[in-house]
Amino acid sequence: MIAEQENQEHKLALMKQEMEIIKRMSKIKHKIAVMSGKGGVGKSTVSVNIAAAFAKKGYKTGIMDADIHGPNVPKMFGIEGKNLKFDKEGIIPVETKEGIKVMSLGFLLPSQEAPVIWRGPAQTGAVKQFLAEINWDDLDLLIIDNPPGTGDIPLTILQSIPSLDGVVFVTTPQSVVQEDVEKSVNLVKNLNIPIIGIVENMSGFICPHCGNEVQIFGKDGGVQIADKMGINFLGRLPLDFNTPKASDMGTPIVIKEPEAEISFEMSDIVDKIEKIIKRE
Repeated sequence: MIAEQENQEHKLALMKQEMEIIKRMSKIKHKIAVMSGKGGVGKSTVSVNIAAAFAKKGYKTGIMDADIHGPNVPKMFGIEGKNLKFDKEGIIPVETKEGIKVMSLGFLLPSQEAPVIWRGPAQTGAVKQFLAEINWDDLDLLIIDNPPGTGDIPLTILQSIPSLDGVVFVTTPQSVVQEDVEKSVNLVKNLNIPIIGIVENMSGFICPHCGNEVQIFGKDGGVQIADKMGINFLGRLPLDFNTPKASDMGTPIVIKEPEAEISFEMSDIVDKIEKIIKRE
């Protein structure tokens, strides 16, 4: 009898949480998930710069760092070590100097070096709690930076956010990365969630001395995935030596060096994303 009552209370709590997620997400005009099938492709860097580029266009923008085990977004915006605040409406995201609202588990860790040792249910529980309790207020756009792969967290994000505008995939030109990205694409297709397109990151290295481009990781991997999977190819981002440097300094490259080639390429990609989510 007690077990049955506890089970019923648990179901009611989950229903209440789901209703709160719907309420929170309904205040946000556009929601975009960023995914990759493999780690190390620069997904968080791309997510941060997409958010920064939209903010430059005048969008009220937020970014949710859903990479529980590697919450790097705060560092990339120069806001690591900031404390979260709470009010009667929920958790208040930390705001960057560019006016971008950020939520990350990194704000809750005792130190930047502290590991997150959680099993699957704890991870998905934290993600749902973020979605239900963060007071984003009225945003034009929310970027969700997912961990790599097709595990519990990406699946929870995809299934929990109503009216998701779609997914942007990040790859590098390497064939070994392509195989993993295709798995992620198939996951999203199986869930009948829109796919906005794919970005090829680290697409050629631009020498800072002579300006020549070298294809270190191969060429056209993103185009090949797009053609094979029938999705949009959004563009290429070169392996620019200043991009990780800018991230380490806490300012996205599109803001720190707006005249750099990679910033122009990112702006073109964001223009394409904007047209797709606005159905122009």
